[in-house]
Amino acid sequence: MDDHSQTLLDRASRLVEAARRAGADAADAVSVRSRSRAVSVRNGKVEGTDASESDDMSLRVFVGRKVASVSAAATSDPAQLAERAVAMAKVSPDDPYNGLPDQDRLARDLPDLDLYDATEVSAERLTEDALAAEAAALAVDGITNSSGGSASAGEAGFVLVTTDGFSGAYRRSRFGRSVAVIAGEGTAMERDYEFSSRTHFADLDDPADIGRKAGERTARRINPRKMPTGRIKAVFDPRVARSILGHLSGAINGGSVARRSTFLGGKMGQQIANAAITVIDDPLRPRGAGSRLFDGEGVVAAPLTMVDQGVLNHWFLSTAIGRELELETNGRGVRGGTVVNAGSTNLSIEPGDVSPEQMLDAVGTGFYVTEVFGQGVNLVTGEYSRGASGFWIENGELAFPVSEVTIAGNLADMFMAMQPANDLDRTFPTAAPTLMTEPMTLAGT
Repeated sequence: MDDHSQTLLDRASRLVEAARRAGADAADAVSVRSRSRAVSVRNGKVEGTDASESDDMSLRVFVGRKVASVSAAATSDPAQLAERAVAMAKVSPDDPYNGLPDQDRLARDLPDLDLYDATEVSAERLTEDALAAEAAALAVDGITNSSGGSASAGEAGFVLVTTDGFSGAYRRSRFGRSVAVIAGEGTAMERDYEFSSRTHFADLDDPADIGRKAGERTARRINPRKMPTGRIKAVFDPRVARSILGHLSGAINGGSVARRSTFLGGKMGQQIANAAITVIDDPLRPRGAGSRLFDGEGVVAAPLTMVDQGVLNHWFLSTAIGRELELETNGRGVRGGTVVNAGSTNLSIEPGDVSPEQMLDAVGTGFYVTEVFGQGVNLVTGEYSRGASGFWIENGELAFPVSEVTIAGNLADMFMAMQPANDLDRTFPTAAPTLMTEPMTLAGT
């Protein structure tokens, strides 16, 4: 263990010991240290250089069936923090579900997932990368202005210690490059972007490639058309497909099931999607954006096939949510400040057998969706209605840009008709290939 992690571990251990002395029956403590640096540019000039550091800790204590949580800066006195947390717990209502996980669920052998890259990226290098990405984007025909480019580097250390004897730590790094540009003039302006985000600096996409892609994506949106209202086949670009998977993730979250706020409640073991759809959540992917050695409660991490050939197999569960549903946690506890919820890690819709080009050819005529906006998704009913833009598909090819339309359907129907292409990019924590579904309603002119 490096000195950075050992410092965090010692701090969390002192906090747990203080909770015991203050009268807690059980407790867990988290210590987090993060730092980041970013440079933003616009039209060849540096607009801002930002650097931030934070050093925080939180304590969760249990007194009988009562629980309370507090958070504070790392410089806070452990004894005072523990006494305050225990006093809060004693006057809290009983919580029949909260508590530390069973000891046999705790992670003991922590794998090396290669989540930390010690590369120090100077402000000068970040500036060079941001400027290079912007310059490449501005060089594309049709691009008229820049919305800005950026480059960033950061790291975070996470430590968890419990009164049950668990102690674990890991450190992760994150690097990024992005650029957004404008095509056209006046009311006919169009905007788009491209970015790259990786755990290791050397894995980042080249700045010039990022800029070129941003420029090309933006330029091809010029002079969009409106389409008449009708029923269509929809093909979702991977960017939008990731948001579709995000809706599925929310619908199979155990917290949503416990609150009865999902249209998939009661569907465990049933067919909820096309047999072509398999969804895997894998916290142990080396260098994965969502990878972790253990969950927010110290529970062992393991891959899960959430949906197997369309059949729902699991909810995302933390300890408390699992107990409320009379199930065991599956290591998906997510620490959010002083609260532990449930969530995914590296979640992906597995790829299909056809290329995006073959998928478009099979569709013939339809709508290729590259952007959605608005909040028209209701996970209680599954109703889906969002503003959209993209490209019209004619004769199996992208024919012309489309904007100012709305697409609508129901997620239950969309999942049952969904087909994946073979272009999955696993570098995102929520990853999906190009997806096709039907029928959907396009509301236009």
